[in-house]
Amino acid sequence: MLAQRLNKSFFTCSFILVLAFPAAQTRYQERYRPQVHFSPREHWTNDPNGLVYFHGEYHLFFQFNPFGDEWGHMSWGHAVSTDLLRWRELPVAIPELGNEMVFTGSVVVDNRNTTGFCPPGKECLVAIYTGHYSPGKVRQTQNLAYSVDDGRTWTRYAQNPVLDLHMADFRDPSVSWDEKEGHWLMAVSLPKEHKVRFYASLDLKKWTQLSDFGPAGDMDGDWECPDLLRVPAESASSDTWVLKVGLNPGAPQGGSGEQYFLGDFDGKRFVPSGEKGSHGWTNYGKDDYCAISFNNLPRGERPVLIGWMNNWQYAAKLPPSPWRGQMSLPRRLSLLKDQAGLALRQQPITAPLRTEHKAIRPTQSTEISAAQEPPFELDLQFGQPSEQVFGIRLYTDEKHWTEIGFDRAKREFYTDRRQSGIEITPDFPTKTVAPLAESRPYDLQVIVDRSSIEAYAQDGTIAMTNLVFPASSSNRVALFSISGKPVAVTGEIWKLRTIWK
Repeated sequence: MLAQRLNKSFFTCSFILVLAFPAAQTRYQERYRPQVHFSPREHWTNDPNGLVYFHGEYHLFFQFNPFGDEWGHMSWGHAVSTDLLRWRELPVAIPELGNEMVFTGSVVVDNRNTTGFCPPGKECLVAIYTGHYSPGKVRQTQNLAYSVDDGRTWTRYAQNPVLDLHMADFRDPSVSWDEKEGHWLMAVSLPKEHKVRFYASLDLKKWTQLSDFGPAGDMDGDWECPDLLRVPAESASSDTWVLKVGLNPGAPQGGSGEQYFLGDFDGKRFVPSGEKGSHGWTNYGKDDYCAISFNNLPRGERPVLIGWMNNWQYAAKLPPSPWRGQMSLPRRLSLLKDQAGLALRQQPITAPLRTEHKAIRPTQSTEISAAQEPPFELDLQFGQPSEQVFGIRLYTDEKHWTEIGFDRAKREFYTDRRQSGIEITPDFPTKTVAPLAESRPYDLQVIVDRSSIEAYAQDGTIAMTNLVFPASSSNRVALFSISGKPVAVTGEIWKLRTIWK
């Protein structure tokens, strides 16, 4: 009898494993599941939070609903990577507690134990996040939590909040160590006032107000998700400070977007530059919001930015399941200064995923690739074209395509997804545009995933991210021009490895 029970148990367990194994194999292979962009295993996600490099790992925290695929119960999800691309999702880091939801914030490495949270002689991670309190009278405060085991478990500070203005809208602290001033620096948003407020602290617990920046630039919606960072010069005399500010709604493309200001920060006050190009948009597409940079990167490594690939206009109505929401590719930042002025240059990190490769040479044919399954990358150079409007079309069938092009007459770079596939909402079919600089090259880098297209043009000074939900999984890549004449182009096409294997 015992042998029969054991055999029966073994059969049952084996049967369960046989059933479970194919399920594990099909996870991350759903129709619209991104293959080179991070998305959680299941449920809702929005803003990236607390990006930090620590003990050989890049940490990605993110706004997360552990209970469903709609916004709510906001907590911090968590994933780690050793290369910024292949992410391993971990259990929820900082969960909702009582009437406190855990909104966007930062994670810093306290290597001086300024907080007293770290074990003797060791460094630890400290999260500074916005606590959102409801129902009843809504209130937002800045709170602390800390981890002494490489971010795996977190403890809330018993004396939270550490900063409270008794306001309903006061959120998204961007915190870093100011080496020159010898203190912690916070940039935090007053959304309705269109201001970013700067604070200083010696211990992350007691904060002193330094100054306000704003109102300035675009102010048609709430200011959110500020990020103050120093960006190295690519072709300029010195490094420049960048203040990035989210805007929702009211972005030029509709809904959510992010503007940046280039200037100088003297330790207390941010002063924007008056040079041409000192105010722009980190992304001219519809779907890149609340992008933030990594703290504690290895010395000499350029700043890295990751954003939420979505738009509040339609985020709750997207078709993917069992997850909803994904992150942009990480991209390295530098400052470009040329005859067109200043510009923030962004270079997506894709090289570690590149595999099969094909060179693209000048040809009379309009076709670059007959059938290409996402994910893949195109790197194209158009030289000095005579055409006024030209570019590429990504066809998923003869009735559905996305057009990415240069319009020299209007001085615009654009992505047109109005024929791309599923419409989602009336706000979704869009042609997004960015200003062209005639003196910069006509080059194009495009990363195509199962439900997104990220386009970078003019030496990375234009970034344009748009979601698409295509009619089929195959792409035919074709050149076009307004005159119908062949377009001279050189470049490469790369097949990209999935990040999930």
